Amino acid sequence: MEHQALITNDASVLGLLALILGFVFYTSSSENPFWKKFYTYIPALLMCYFLPSLLNTFGIVDSETSQVYFVASRYLLPACLVLLILSVDLKAIWALGPKALIMFLVGTTGIVIGGPIAIMIVSTFAPEWVGGQGPDAIWRGMTTVAGSWIGGGANQAAMKEIYGVGDEVFSAMVTVDVIVANVWMAVLLVLASKAKEIDKKTGADTTAIDALKLKVEQYQAENAKMPQLNNYMMIFAIGFGVTGFAHLFADIVTPFFKQFPELARFSFHSSFFWMIVCATTIGIILSFTKLRKIEAYGASKVGTSFLYVLVATIGLHMDVVEIFNKPQLFVIGGIWMLVHATLMLTTAKLIRAPLFYMAVASQANVGGAASAPVVASAFHPALAPVGVLLAVLGYAIGTFAAWFCGQLMQAVAP
Repeated sequence: MEHQALITNDASVLGLLALILGFVFYTSSSENPFWKKFYTYIPALLMCYFLPSLLNTFGIVDSETSQVYFVASRYLLPACLVLLILSVDLKAIWALGPKALIMFLVGTTGIVIGGPIAIMIVSTFAPEWVGGQGPDAIWRGMTTVAGSWIGGGANQAAMKEIYGVGDEVFSAMVTVDVIVANVWMAVLLVLASKAKEIDKKTGADTTAIDALKLKVEQYQAENAKMPQLNNYMMIFAIGFGVTGFAHLFADIVTPFFKQFPELARFSFHSSFFWMIVCATTIGIILSFTKLRKIEAYGASKVGTSFLYVLVATIGLHMDVVEIFNKPQLFVIGGIWMLVHATLMLTTAKLIRAPLFYMAVASQANVGGAASAPVVASAFHPALAPVGVLLAVLGYAIGTFAAWFCGQLMQAVAP
């Protein structure tokens, strides 16, 4: 017998999620010794997923009937993508040097090919682990992990809609995504504490990083500005203006492609796909215009606040019991991450890239803008924006790369 959720009013659900996010951010920035120690081991991002999941797990909220995620994914998601991508400075990324970009692209490649490789490996001894049909097919669920790892929560939500991922497999995959990604992040933080010794052994040249620290500190001092109301209204105008245009674009383009049934497998029949493609593309174009100066007033911070609301609504679909119900998914996720990690470490050794580039490039792929700065600041606080810079590049290509990864996984899935 099914029990009705304790809270069914979505306004109340949104209020609960806002309180949870407020609690996480308040405690994570607290000077209290208990909270400082707690967040040393438990990332704040993990709590933003985990706490809302308890509302679903214990029947306080029914994630299947709640429309909070739908609203966040249709309105906040495209605005979030635009505001995060708007701040990307391709010249600054290029100035990081070829090794930083090489490591970032290798990290992306590791995730794109890691998913299909994990499916092929597991299918040799347990094909039922990677099987399934329709919305609950495992490969479909894995596309959301690819979106999250290459880009972030925004790209993860995009993959859920583009590939029509069922709520049950999505719930399990969110758990896999969060736990596997945070285990790898812990490994990177341990390596960061031994960066000097490791770089010395590999013969990596770190002079460019020292120069970068100085440049970043100077840029922050010269460009940070106190935002006024008109600045926030401009940020809202850009974010939701592009969102509205992206919806209009999708409504026009989708019916055209539906005339060609063979294009359905490429997600061309999905209006959500075209909405996200449009928003992402416009964000990249605007990053070359004067509008990118709005970043000085905190455009990416507003975008990130939208992202955390989205993260909380995604967490609302997560059932922590799935860890025990489907342990095989963690085997798949572990193999996937192992492919990424092996490729990253091997490439870093071959090109003698500093550990900083390897760690931040990896976390920019796997963790996104929320956690890449954490790994970067473990090397030096002034380097945190470098993590954001690479992670924003991940947002820009995340939807496209994850979609391609999904096509590969669909091709090799049993």
